[in-house]
Amino acid sequence: MKNQRIMLALFLIYFVFAILLNSVGTVILQVIGNYGVSKSSASILEAFKDLPIAVVSFLVASFLPRIGYKNAMLAALALVTAASIAMPLIPAFWTAKLLFLCVGVAFALVKVSVYSTLGLIARDRRHHAGIMNTLEGVFMVGVLSAYWIFGYFIDSSDPASRSWLQVYWVLAALCAFTFVLVLSTPFDEGTAQLPAGRSRWDDFTAMLKLFFKPLVCVFVMTAFLYVLIEQSVGTWLPTFNNEILKLPAAMSVEVTSIFAACLAIGRLSAGFVMRKMNWYPVMNICVIGMAAMVLLALPLTHDVVADPNITWSSAPLATFLFPLIGLFMAPIYPGINSVMLSSLPPHQHSSMTGLLVIFSALGGTTGSFITGYVFGNFSGHFAFYLTLVPITLVLITLYFFKRQVDHVA
Repeated sequence: MKNQRIMLALFLIYFVFAILLNSVGTVILQVIGNYGVSKSSASILEAFKDLPIAVVSFLVASFLPRIGYKNAMLAALALVTAASIAMPLIPAFWTAKLLFLCVGVAFALVKVSVYSTLGLIARDRRHHAGIMNTLEGVFMVGVLSAYWIFGYFIDSSDPASRSWLQVYWVLAALCAFTFVLVLSTPFDEGTAQLPAGRSRWDDFTAMLKLFFKPLVCVFVMTAFLYVLIEQSVGTWLPTFNNEILKLPAAMSVEVTSIFAACLAIGRLSAGFVMRKMNWYPVMNICVIGMAAMVLLALPLTHDVVADPNITWSSAPLATFLFPLIGLFMAPIYPGINSVMLSSLPPHQHSSMTGLLVIFSALGGTTGSFITGYVFGNFSGHFAFYLTLVPITLVLITLYFFKRQVDHVA
């Protein structure tokens, strides 16, 4: 019962942060209309969110067990609760910057703490893989929910309306409720304690040394490549829908939600599958499935003719076929994360998650940049066909990852 309560708290934390993190695009749109901010200036909100995640993970992950995972989660929730309350009380562009700065800092604390806590409550490797996939599935449900929650408060008839700011009262209440749930839930972090007599500098250098282990090195390469693929598709799919499939701008964004829904369904389903099956064949099937979807769907996107009266029922088949890549993509990230963490002693989970967050951020940034460059200078078709290169590399790194895991075991 205690572990079920802990898992509920972790799932709710991830759900809340999925909404806050995924709201950056919506907030950019709203601050442009509300505060007269230029597009280039508004785009800085993405950096206010992403950079603190990488920086804070790098600086604090190694000694977070000394602070305590529960204390870190409580501090993160308190921070985003206060920032959410500030949004409607002090409506300004700098408040939005502050919000995403707080969200970035808080999510760094939360992700390291949540991933490390899973290692404390999982019974074995398969159980760990199952709850990891379920956790990431809940995150994707939060991503989907963000579109609808923010959409409910936006006044489409008046672009200058600030009614959308009222959504932050709801989010602040949800954060506060989660804070109370975490505060009232007992956490046993005894097995995560760092060895006695080590300084914080020793903790930090131990994290850096961890990277040079063959198992860890292959893992972060695999995670980097996976996030590169996911970010390439997720970030540029709306533009692909608009420019290649000739869909209207609004519909291009709405159709992208199919990709997010597939990620959510895939991860929630994998949460059950991974408890029953060995992780390696599942990962290989998923990677091959991703490549198959690229080769199956992209040929259908050539020579699409623009239709001013297009509807969901008359959209090209590729509109609905390509986002299904999310079903195959979904289990890979939580799957490899689970295998990696369950191969290490609990006191190293915090440092390992810190490295994971850093390389995930680098992979996401790299993927988005490369795809954008190729899309702009060559073609959207070539940009998405190019994903076959990192997909093939993931298949290769998974083989070496499996060898290293077996060697450690």
